[in-house]
Amino acid sequence: MPQIGWFEILVIVGIAIIVIGPKDFPVMLKKIGSWIGSAKRYVSQIQEEVSINIDDDTKKEDKEKISKGEDDKK
Repeated sequence: MPQIGWFEILVIVGIAIIVIGPKDFPVMLKKIGSWIGSAKRYVSQIQEEVSINIDDDTKKEDKEKISKGEDDKK
């Protein structure tokens, strides 16, 4: 997987300032930051829901194992 170093980031920022313009560049950075923040919140929410579902499934399996073990003893 390729890694991006400081020099590559500097080149990308320089090209972006030339293409977008120095006045609109901070506005564009703010929009991009907002999009990234929204994406992170969305992914975090999905991860939380998945972990809750996994925990629920694990608890159900544990209860089934316990009930099967009690039935075997009787």
